[in-house]
Amino acid sequence: MSATAENPPATATTTATATAVEERVRARVITDDPLYRTIPVALRFAVAEPLAVRIVFPAGLSPEGTDNEWVFPRALLEAGLQAPTGTGDVRIWPCGRVQAVVEFHSPEGVAVVQFDIAALRRFLRRTYAPAAAAATRWA
Repeated sequence: MSATAENPPATATTTATATAVEERVRARVITDDPLYRTIPVALRFAVAEPLAVRIVFPAGLSPEGTDNEWVFPRALLEAGLQAPTGTGDVRIWPCGRVQAVVEFHSPEGVAVVQFDIAALRRFLRRTYAPAAAAATRWA
């Protein structure tokens, strides 16, 4: 059975301003447990950092009780939707036609999280509108 058939569809909330984009999506934490666990995740982009994206995990998942934010190149996220990419703290690869896996490496361990590719592509598309508008203002 495919991951899509087993997992309920993700719901997304989007926010965009002239300087930022935020999209809230559901992701699945991958473990050796046969049952998956979905978590809310915020995808963020700021025009002030046009080459970076952020994935923010909620404070409830952190032993410190604070949001866990990962910042990495937007190009890495784009490339990882097409083919396996990344050699550092963040690695991304497509998993079938509708899912992508993002692997986060830290001194505390590795977290493997699965996203719907459609949600990640939608977010990436939305990151280009504010960046283009800002570039036009500065030209």
